[in-house]
Amino acid sequence: MTFGVKVVRSSKFRHVFGQAVKADQCYDDIRISQMTWDSNFCSVNPKFVAMIVDASGGGAFMVLPLSKTGRIDMSYPTVCGHTGPVLDIDFCPHNDNIIASGSEDCSVMIWEIPDGGLTTPLTNPVVKLDGHSKRVGILSWHPTAHNVLMSAGCDNVVILWNVARGEAVVRIDSVHPDLIYSACWNQDGSQILTSCKDKTMRVLDPRKGTVIIEKEKPHEGSRPVRAVFVADGKILTTGFSRMSERQVALWDPKNFGEPLTLQELDTSSGVLLPFFDPDTGVVYLCGKGDSSIRYFEVTDEAPYVHYLSMYGSKESQKGMGYMPKRGLEVNKCEIARFYKLHERKCEPIVMTVPRKSDLFQEDLYPDTVGPEPSVEADEWFQGKEGQPIMISLKDGFVATTKAKEFKVHKTLLKTTAASAGNQQDNSGEVQSLRKEVKDLKAAIEELTNQV
Repeated sequence: MTFGVKVVRSSKFRHVFGQAVKADQCYDDIRISQMTWDSNFCSVNPKFVAMIVDASGGGAFMVLPLSKTGRIDMSYPTVCGHTGPVLDIDFCPHNDNIIASGSEDCSVMIWEIPDGGLTTPLTNPVVKLDGHSKRVGILSWHPTAHNVLMSAGCDNVVILWNVARGEAVVRIDSVHPDLIYSACWNQDGSQILTSCKDKTMRVLDPRKGTVIIEKEKPHEGSRPVRAVFVADGKILTTGFSRMSERQVALWDPKNFGEPLTLQELDTSSGVLLPFFDPDTGVVYLCGKGDSSIRYFEVTDEAPYVHYLSMYGSKESQKGMGYMPKRGLEVNKCEIARFYKLHERKCEPIVMTVPRKSDLFQEDLYPDTVGPEPSVEADEWFQGKEGQPIMISLKDGFVATTKAKEFKVHKTLLKTTAASAGNQQDNSGEVQSLRKEVKDLKAAIEELTNQV
């Protein structure tokens, strides 16, 4: 006689736990924007955290160096060049000092933030991109092509910009008959995925602006759907049932007929923002207005989307920033860090895999996407694909060393011959910095041996 023993699925992420940092590690007294718009309201990288803030007569966002925790003075300078509220912000993945903003004033602006943050208000963007006739609510930089930015507006138009030239190169204006809810790239930027108020999810060819494949009603309900690419070209969506229950589903574009899985979660009304980590296969669902972050592991085995756990707290979130992998502390087995926006503060939340050893955990940190682009904007628009250039996190913390900063493209508009000279100077500085680092390592080793 055999008893049905329930075998617990083994996963190294089963015990991931979320923890808010101590109060003095938060960013306090910041008036987060009250705009009702379903974007993240926050963007972060290894240098800065940026948040959309309340601004009288216009739109503004604040950019703080990560180290500037504690109470932020009322007079702290903001980026305030928009004439209407800011709806979305996104740091450039290839240069930590460059950030894009989209606004109710119909424009997209590109800003350069000096190292150390702002000392005076920033009103003049490096580039202003005009092409939308209604407010711009979605921005997303191309993951591998340098200076390519996607924007989507309430005019139901998606524009792909060559930022370095300030040009709208591709204009997708006849695909979406209604409001675009979400728009994102796949990992190498060869496809765009959108969800729309017409209850259709579409995979687009970004250069041609044509639909490759579409799926009607991934979720039956009429509330907003979010869609992101996950591993192996599959697509994860969040939406609502006809009874207004929140759902998460996984789709295989090769067979869009039925979802691989469709799970009901709860009856809350907030839109679930999905954040997918390709390195671990973990997807984090953060509901706007929720006080929790649920996380799941996406695998090849049914039911494909496996619930792991939930980080819960007392206060609801107004928005959420997600740190790129290269900004995490690998020696603490940190696999994700969120920046949760409250009404008056920003609170980092750290997701950790408990491990006894403090050695580098190779299984948690496969090579991850680095800050180097693999193709220039002009080449990409002409048809050249660029795969992500991966980096190892083993020597950890490379993301915060000075040598790394010089590697990213310092100049956004590479139009002057002077910039070429500067880059050569930079490479000299990189060499000397690398030498300093080497000497330091040697000195530390010597000290360790003596001890």
